[in-house]
Amino acid sequence: MFRSPVVRAGLAGAVVVAMLALYWFQPWKLFTDTYVDEAIPRVGTTSAAPIPASTTPGSATPAPATSAATPAANEILTTGEFVTHEHRTTGSAEIHRLADGRHQLVIRDLDTSNGPDLRVWLTDQPVIRGTAGWRVFDDGEWVELAKLKGNKGNQVYELPASVDPGDFRSVSIWCKRFAVSFGAADLASA
Repeated sequence: MFRSPVVRAGLAGAVVVAMLALYWFQPWKLFTDTYVDEAIPRVGTTSAAPIPASTTPGSATPAPATSAATPAANEILTTGEFVTHEHRTTGSAEIHRLADGRHQLVIRDLDTSNGPDLRVWLTDQPVIRGTAGWRVFDDGEWVELAKLKGNKGNQVYELPASVDPGDFRSVSIWCKRFAVSFGAADLASA
């Protein structure tokens, strides 16, 4: 069958456009899920055990007992529930301060759509419900913690030592490719 060069070029162009659209939108991710179930840090109290009395060398008088400098327990600083933006999103977010001074973002029971190039962001923007809130998170200060590990389950993200969690008021599951929030959680004091 004879085809003109114009028809062949048009078909080749359509194939290239279709391949680029498939790469860009990744529609198969709407039908696949990635489950994550990471260990959540325990929150609680620790007790300081006194150091037993000892005898000072060269003296018969025992030194007084002292309390050991035990680090504080892990604690939850802020919490929030996810609201839906571009895609239905549920679950909760918490910022934990660990006994060793590090901070982690804990996402519990996340359920959202899978998508291309999803990231976890801490932002200084308030969460606005509905379509008005889809694109606000890149308007102010934000820090990208990591790529989203999975669109379902429990996940833990380390905050860099340079990040003060008090500077941020929300968490967004951010689609970097389309600059839109899939869902977000306002963080309030626990």
